[in-house]
Amino acid sequence: MKRTASLAAAVAASLTVTVILGTGAAAAHDRPGGSSADRDLYGTKAPYAPQQAVNRYQRAPRGFTPVFTENVARHGSRAMSDGEDGDAVLAVLRRAQEQQALTGLGARLAPQVQTLLDAAAGIGYGNLSGRGVQEQQQIARRLEQRLPQLFAAVAAGHEPIVVETSGVARAVASANAFTGGLAAGDPAVAGLIQAPVTDKNLLYFHKQPQNADYQAYLASDPQLAAVLAQIDGRPRTAEAAGHVVARLFRADFAAAMPVADRIAFARSLYQLYSAAPDLAVEAPAVDLRPFLTDEDARWFAYLDDAEEFYRSGPAFAGRTITYKMAGVLLDDLFARAEAKAAGTSADGAVLRFTHAEEVEPLAALLGLPGSTRPAPADQPYAYRTNPWRGAEVAPMAANVQWDLYASTPKDGKPAEHLVRMLYNERETAFKASCRPIAKGSYFYDLDELKRCFGRA
Repeated sequence: MKRTASLAAAVAASLTVTVILGTGAAAAHDRPGGSSADRDLYGTKAPYAPQQAVNRYQRAPRGFTPVFTENVARHGSRAMSDGEDGDAVLAVLRRAQEQQALTGLGARLAPQVQTLLDAAAGIGYGNLSGRGVQEQQQIARRLEQRLPQLFAAVAAGHEPIVVETSGVARAVASANAFTGGLAAGDPAVAGLIQAPVTDKNLLYFHKQPQNADYQAYLASDPQLAAVLAQIDGRPRTAEAAGHVVARLFRADFAAAMPVADRIAFARSLYQLYSAAPDLAVEAPAVDLRPFLTDEDARWFAYLDDAEEFYRSGPAFAGRTITYKMAGVLLDDLFARAEAKAAGTSADGAVLRFTHAEEVEPLAALLGLPGSTRPAPADQPYAYRTNPWRGAEVAPMAANVQWDLYASTPKDGKPAEHLVRMLYNERETAFKASCRPIAKGSYFYDLDELKRCFGRA
């Protein structure tokens, strides 16, 4: 695509970086562990951590200023959906206690589980937790710190900040926490933040009637059922479950448990293990890490990741059923950016709050890192052959952000518009068929993105 001389001359400057100060230290607080491998133990329940750890971003090319920003964000950390797993674990522990069959380690587990259940019930099962509130507030503050020019212009021009949610309580609460963080960081924009509106077709599309084919896929697709049964039925599942119960119960009690019961117990315990960090504010004393070795936790995390991969990720090679429905979100991202560039929208920002079931297919459709590789029919998803990880693709508060930059019109020529994408706050390239303005740049001409996504 032909570019103006001014843009070409500014490219070199865009490859320098600027340091964003403020809440970058939150990354250490938000990690269940320190490394990516540690976070992978928690799958899609991993608490949020900004992925550009040093908060260094390329500068926009000279002459370009931010004029609009939009996001798609998962809700923040939350309580587990119900108490079923906790009740199941406690029932086995009570039976073992009655038979004096608990090991020293096993005797410590029930109080931890009960505390976790009480914390979840206290805020309401499925609801946003205190950690989730903090995640959204901190993301909002960093957004303002990255784009101070934009928010100054939004305040000066009285530009609306549009807020949309799925209508589910944790998504609405996430929107309120995020906008509360914006208002606290920049009181000048507080009055411009609109009340959240519900759009289920956009932000809860996986449950809507127009996607009945997807719902049928989840309920009865034979290929899906077969591959998940194959993965769950691997010998390692029974081995890991046996190791879990052997550490918590006396040998005679563990030996008397049918294999299916050991697996059910271990998987329920893993669900609690992976949910505990999300309730760190409400239950700070709960630590379930001693009750599962890293090796066993990683296997159960893999089983959960496999289910997410096939239900909402890139899934099977040659099939698009799991992610084609995210086209409505991709369309909306483009439509809002195009409207701002055309001057037909006065919005300064559009903020969307949704769920993993929407973020995961959007990541596949966008071709985001770790979301591009489906599994061949004869080679089921495995960590050794596929980079997809729930903790990286869709942790709690996962987010995709597009920032729109405009040049100053000169000599009667219209402004040019560039887009930069952040994925979990890391500058991220668009798919390989999209050409950035220069090698190594994270800025793309809006018209070029329209071309490479087939919208031109």
